[in-house]
Amino acid sequence: MAIKLSDHFTSGKLLRFTLPSIIMMIFTSIYSVVDGLFVSNLVGQNALSAVNIIFPVSMILSAAGFMLGSGGSAVVARTMGEGKAELANRYFSMIVLVTLGLGAVFSLGGALFIEPIARLAGASDLLIDSCVAYGRILLGGSVMFMLQATFQVFFVTAELPKTGLFFSLAAGATNIVMDYLLIGPLNIGIAGAAWGTVLSYSVGGLLPLLYFLKPPRGALRLCRTRLYLRELKNACANGSSELMSNLSASVVSILFNLQLMRIIGESGVAAYSVMMYVDFAFAAVFLGFSMGSSPIVSFHFGADSREELKNVFRKSMTVIALASLAMVLLSELLALPLTAAFVGYNPELLEMTVHGFRIFALSYLFAGFGIYGSAFFTALCNGPVSALISFLRTFLFRGGMVLLLPLFLDVDGIWLAVVVADGLGAAVALWLMWRYRKRYHYL
Repeated sequence: MAIKLSDHFTSGKLLRFTLPSIIMMIFTSIYSVVDGLFVSNLVGQNALSAVNIIFPVSMILSAAGFMLGSGGSAVVARTMGEGKAELANRYFSMIVLVTLGLGAVFSLGGALFIEPIARLAGASDLLIDSCVAYGRILLGGSVMFMLQATFQVFFVTAELPKTGLFFSLAAGATNIVMDYLLIGPLNIGIAGAAWGTVLSYSVGGLLPLLYFLKPPRGALRLCRTRLYLRELKNACANGSSELMSNLSASVVSILFNLQLMRIIGESGVAAYSVMMYVDFAFAAVFLGFSMGSSPIVSFHFGADSREELKNVFRKSMTVIALASLAMVLLSELLALPLTAAFVGYNPELLEMTVHGFRIFALSYLFAGFGIYGSAFFTALCNGPVSALISFLRTFLFRGGMVLLLPLFLDVDGIWLAVVVADGLGAAVALWLMWRYRKRYHYL
C-alpha cells in the first residue's frame, strides 16, 4: 500500500518513505564518482584535477534548480496540506517552466564563457585545455541538471518516491555505460566523461518532464498555469538555503583547489578530488533522508498537525544521529579501498589521499545535523533561518577554516577544516532548532 503524506509515520514507515530518496541521491552522486573513476584510470591524474576544477562551476550554475525544487516543493506540499490540489498543480507547473527557462540561459552562458570561467576557478596552464574540453559540454547541459534537481524533490512531493528512484537509477546506469563507451572503446577522453554525464542528466531531467505531462499517477501533474509572483518569490525564499548551500559549497571547493594548488600543486587537487567523490556518496545519505522527509514536514505544517510534526521531528533526529555514527565508522574502514579505486596506480598520491580522508571523514559526526536542520526549516517555509544554517556551515565556517587552519597545520589544516566547520555548523543548527521549537510546535 502506497504511503501518503497524510499518514502517521512510525519509524519503519518513515524509513520506507525516505529510502527511495536516499538511494536516489546516492545514485545521483555516482555521476561524478563514475567520471572520476574513468577519467583517473583511463585519462590520467591531470584530467582528474581538471574535472574537479570544473564541477563546482557546474554546481554554481545549477544551484537555482536546487533552490526552485526544494523551495517550490515546500510551497506545493503546504498547499496540498491545505486541501488545494489544483492550485498545487499550477504552482508545480510554474516552477518547472521557470527552471526550464533559467536552465537554458545558464547552459548558453556557461558554454560560451568556459575559458575565462575555468581560469577564475583555478585552472593552471597545464590543465586549461582539459578544463575547457570538459566544461563546455558539462556547463552546456546545465538545463538538464537543473530539471533533474527539481524533479528529484517533486517526485517525493507527488507521493512517487519509487518512481523518482527509477529515473535516478536509469540516469546512473546511463552515465556508467556512456562513460565506459566514450572514454574507453571510443577513446574520446575527458570530453567523453562530460557527454556521459549530460546524457544521464537528460534521462533524469527530460524523461520526468514527459512523465508529468501524462495523466497523473501521483499527487501532481503538469497543467496550464501562469506566473504566480508571490508564490515564486516564496519558493525562492524557502529554497534560498539550498541555493546558498550549493553556491557556498562550490565557492569553497574552488578555495580548496586554490589552496591545494598553492601548497602542493596538481597532485593536491587530485587528492581532494577523490575525497569529494567519496564524500558525495556518504553525504547523499543525509541529503536523501532530508529530501525525503521534508514534504512530510511541509504537509503536516500546512495541515497544522502538531502531534505528527513532533513525531516526525523526533524520529528524524534519531535517524540522523545513528547515521552519523555509521558514516564515520564506514568511511574510516573503507578509506583505503575506496581511494585505491581512484589513484591506486600512484603510491605517493594514494598515501596522501588516504591520510587526508581519514581526517576529513570525522566531519560525518556533525554534517548530518547541519544538512537536516537546513532542510527542516525550508520545509517549514522559513527560508531565512534555513539559509543562515547553510551560509554559516558551507561558506563562512568552511571557507574561513580552509584559509585559517593551513597557516598553522599546513596541508592537514585543509583536511581538518571541514571537520571543524561542520562541528560549528551542527552546533548552530541544533541551537536554532531549540530556539524555534515553540513557534512551530515540533518539540
